[in-house]
Amino acid sequence: MKLYKLAVSLMIMIILSAGCSKFLDRPLENQAQAAKINYADLTLMYRPVAGVYRTASSGTFAKWISVAIRSVRGDEIEPGNDDAGQIAIHNFQNNVTVKSYWGINDMWISLYGVVLGANSALVELDEFAKNIPAGDAANTKLLAQYRAEVRFFRALGHYWISRYFGDIPMLGQESTDPAKLGNATKSKLEDIRKNIIEEMDFCIANLEDARPNQVAAPRQGAVTKYTALMLKAKVAMDMAGANNASPSWDVVLDATNQIINSQKFSLFGDYYQLFKKPGKLCDEAILEFQYSDFGTESGDIVTSGGSNETWGNFYLFQGPENTYGTPITGPGWMVPTQKAVDFLTARNDALRLKTAIQYCGVNGEPGTVTVTPDGDPVSGNGARKKYFNGKSYFPKSQMTPGRQDYGANNNVRVFRYAEVLLMNAEAKIRKGQNGDGPLNLVRGRVNLLPLTNATIQQLMDERRAELICEWWGERFNDLLRTDQAATVLPGFTKGRSEYLPIPQAQEDVNSNLK
Repeated sequence: MKLYKLAVSLMIMIILSAGCSKFLDRPLENQAQAAKINYADLTLMYRPVAGVYRTASSGTFAKWISVAIRSVRGDEIEPGNDDAGQIAIHNFQNNVTVKSYWGINDMWISLYGVVLGANSALVELDEFAKNIPAGDAANTKLLAQYRAEVRFFRALGHYWISRYFGDIPMLGQESTDPAKLGNATKSKLEDIRKNIIEEMDFCIANLEDARPNQVAAPRQGAVTKYTALMLKAKVAMDMAGANNASPSWDVVLDATNQIINSQKFSLFGDYYQLFKKPGKLCDEAILEFQYSDFGTESGDIVTSGGSNETWGNFYLFQGPENTYGTPITGPGWMVPTQKAVDFLTARNDALRLKTAIQYCGVNGEPGTVTVTPDGDPVSGNGARKKYFNGKSYFPKSQMTPGRQDYGANNNVRVFRYAEVLLMNAEAKIRKGQNGDGPLNLVRGRVNLLPLTNATIQQLMDERRAELICEWWGERFNDLLRTDQAATVLPGFTKGRSEYLPIPQAQEDVNSNLK
């Protein structure tokens, strides 16, 4: 299918979604937006912002195929299926199989859908701005905040697209028509990163000074000043790479210091439960995509695949294969590697091992059964997959009574305070300072002994262990930015394997992308 037709369909979804006025607390309200908005009614000003939140979380950023693609590029997750495109991506075969793979084209369109949706929302906010009376300080401030929330998601879209594809088109507010993507030109990765830093400075100045879970209902969980600070730090870290002398480490240190010194965040006490229902939108959460079954036995449900979607459920597609008779089941994608298991085992990292690695029977053998820490039986399978991703495991005991929708009442963790502490420690060590304090807070949460005068390698090992088997590609990115990918990842070739190829379907439409 041609880009334009796909993008138009996506934009229709974005426009319809914009009518959801209570997205953050009940994202399925799905009230159709009127054909004409009364921009003089400033009580409606949040509507386009709500649409961006919905688009970002429903079938885009946390879409199953995008999660799979970015996860299998490291050495902690393997596809768990016989999909030729996934296998080729995992093996760094940037050949015609990958370039023509429907999945990377879907990822491209989905991620740009957020960017285009954000630009459309900004245009709508400009219309509301024309109706704010001079001297109306409250609505002027609210407008700036809403613009900042939308610009955050546009920047997050550019951040992830460029992380996966390298040099890509950067679309400003003038680009609201999907056709614009059909003739856009590429920007250099370095320029995209600099732009995101500038965008975050605007967002930091205008977003709420609060933890996301402190934002008043019905907007609890919205992005705040600290969400923008974390994205700024992550982009600066990528810019610095392994260059200890890079001034970007000053940016990382300053941004993470602001988050830490706010004293608004803390590590959730139970690492195992952090990724389950008790950890939803806790004081560690800096950004989460929110989903719900609304605590009812039947009726509306929102998953990462969209409203009442089954296959697209972020948790379901990672569920263990062929576990009959229980809701702990799925098609068995994104299987933890033996290398991940061995790494945690060798560290005696028992709590992280318990959390990240769950078992499919005995060594995956059909006819055998193991029991999870929460008492759920899990069988072996025909493919003899030994493991499934424990960070996506949602126990039956935590499901809403009457519901069998695996993971439907759980959020997707995106940015966590633990990573802020680790970025802060890394910046300090690279600048010749002592990073033991923040590093040992993270270690202490999982019952590991403190380190003294920690080294960069110890810090990188801790990042790997803390973030293992999560779904944003941090392991691969860490190997890339520290120039270790070629020595650690089989099949990786420096200068060729860093980024996914731009989809063939996109080049066919837009020759500027070649």
